[in-house]
Amino acid sequence: MSSDTLKKRKAKVLRNEAATPEVKRGRGDADHQDVRIYNEEVELDGRDHEEDFLQFKESCEGLATLMGEIQKLKANGAKDGSAEIERRRLQSCNQFMTLKKLNRLAHMRLKRGRDQTHEAKQKVDVLHLQLQNLLYEVLHLQKEISKCLEFKSKHEEIDLVSEEDFYKDAPQEISRPQLTKNDPHQLTLARLDWELEQRKRLAETYKESQATKEKIQKSIEVKKEHLRSLQPGLNAIMQASLPVQEYLAVPVEQTQKHTEVAQHLPPPLYVLFVQANAYGQACDKNLSVSISGDVDEAKAMSKPPEDSQDDDSDSDAEEEQEKTKRRRPTAGGQLDDKRREMLKRHPLSLSFDLTCKDGSILNLYFYYLINLNVMTVKAKISASTDLTTAISAGELVKSETILSCLYSNDHGRETPNPANRYQFDKVGIVSFADYVEELGHPYKWVQSLGGLHFPSDSSEGVLVGSSLSASHMETTMKLLRGRVLSRLALHKQFASLGKVTVDRARLSGAYEELRLFLLSTEHNIIPVISECLHLFPTKIISRLAQWTTITHEEYKELTFTRHVTDAGLAKETDMYFSGVIERGTARLQAAVVLNPRYPEISPLFSLSLSWKGERSGRSDDNLRAMESEVNVFKNELRGPRPGYQVLTNQISRLCVCLDVYLETEEQDDGVEGPREFPREKMCLRTVKGPNRLKPFKYNHPLGLFSHR
Repeated sequence: MSSDTLKKRKAKVLRNEAATPEVKRGRGDADHQDVRIYNEEVELDGRDHEEDFLQFKESCEGLATLMGEIQKLKANGAKDGSAEIERRRLQSCNQFMTLKKLNRLAHMRLKRGRDQTHEAKQKVDVLHLQLQNLLYEVLHLQKEISKCLEFKSKHEEIDLVSEEDFYKDAPQEISRPQLTKNDPHQLTLARLDWELEQRKRLAETYKESQATKEKIQKSIEVKKEHLRSLQPGLNAIMQASLPVQEYLAVPVEQTQKHTEVAQHLPPPLYVLFVQANAYGQACDKNLSVSISGDVDEAKAMSKPPEDSQDDDSDSDAEEEQEKTKRRRPTAGGQLDDKRREMLKRHPLSLSFDLTCKDGSILNLYFYYLINLNVMTVKAKISASTDLTTAISAGELVKSETILSCLYSNDHGRETPNPANRYQFDKVGIVSFADYVEELGHPYKWVQSLGGLHFPSDSSEGVLVGSSLSASHMETTMKLLRGRVLSRLALHKQFASLGKVTVDRARLSGAYEELRLFLLSTEHNIIPVISECLHLFPTKIISRLAQWTTITHEEYKELTFTRHVTDAGLAKETDMYFSGVIERGTARLQAAVVLNPRYPEISPLFSLSLSWKGERSGRSDDNLRAMESEVNVFKNELRGPRPGYQVLTNQISRLCVCLDVYLETEEQDDGVEGPREFPREKMCLRTVKGPNRLKPFKYNHPLGLFSHR
């Protein structure tokens, strides 16, 4: 069958489908015909969606059945244009048209539902907008109500007397109790009238008091003028009495000047000045206190700033400022100015001269940092002997370390005021230790002497209250004197210890002369006082060949000191020395940790022996026993109190122990000739125990060496 035939049949089916019983055309009379227009929307109102769904399923099933039958007929050999196939095709077209109609009805039903939903949403939006309008009106009314409730009249700021006092003190013509007790408004007006009346009376009283004050001031000025007239006569009397003051050793004029200047000291320095003077007069005549600095600048700082200035001075200051400020300062310059202002010192300072028994003087200079609210101190030793002879003793009398750890754990590197940390962060200061050389050390005991007290997490060190006590001042002065005497004693001993190792290749000219001078002043002599001679034998062969100063980093790099470093016994505030003791081919190296609180805390020795190999206290039991002789049994070597000779006695004991170590060492019998280290010391037993320990203990009455 051709395609044109199929198109004609489909058009015919569509026309038949479109013709419904509702459209009828009369055959007889064309003028009277009943015509009804078909409308699917009208039909949609009378249809049930569930029935349409069932009809849709039936149509789908019928269409599937017809398609299957057509396929079977074609499979059985029926031709394409046979009547059976054409009939089923027409039925299939009817089913297909039904499906299209149901599809249109479904879309129309969906559109109608969407339209209804949209209308409902619009109604909800209108109602929501009305609700928001009502809520806004409610909020506006609530604000207006709050304003009305919060309204305060001017009279509410006036502190009126109570009602009881009002009725008690106010006259009847103002109080009017018959009216005001029942009317709060009239009561408030009456109380305000009474307040006004009272203020008028006080104003009159104030005027009378001012007049009385002026009279008294005039009388005071007259008396001051009379006292000023007496000043020249008093000055003449004081000048005439100067010889008497010098003869009686009573410096009245000097004391008076110090008292006048002391009034301009900051509170911490003033407290220290008063306490030091009191202690010096009562207990210590060798303590001298003086005030130094710019008094005029201190007076200018103590004056309050003036509120008003003359216009001329203002204009002059502005012109000068314009001349000086040529360009805008940079950010770095502003930060440096802030740091200098933060670390500013008070123009006045205190000077202490503490004289010791041997004639040496400890000069202390106390300063006050205004913005940091801490005190600092600088120290200097003035001794009767020359302090430049011993290079190895230079650390002992340095002003930076002379007062370190006067009290335990008081290093004076950081400020004890916790507030300073936040101040430093604002101006970019990392550590106060970078400025101690210029400003001084802020030791805790210095703050205590000035009456400053800051909370601290540590329970060690200086523990005093905010008020100074005489006992603390006395303790500190004794510690200062003891520190000076101990350092000078050490300095004297170091002048006789080991030669300074100097590389000749690096010296020439004046440096070579300096080296020769140093070598001539340090004589390898270990000084032993007469009270300590019994601690050592008469003959000591080992000698101290070298004694030098080393740094903390150099000390930590030594392999035989690692156990001391790991135990935390070597701190940055300690002083470190290296000594070499020699006898023949044997070379004993000693690394020494010297605590600033010497001799209260004895030096700590670590040993390494270079003889037939390298040995240390970690690998040789006898070297460990030698370390015990000087570190553990140190009390035997202290000598007379306070024990200033303990260091040199420890070095002498090491020399004796090295002699015993070498002389008691076994010698190879196959080697001919004299022994390298002949036995000079008398020993009860050369070795003892499985560790083969040697007799290092010296018995003075018998002159023998024995084991402990």
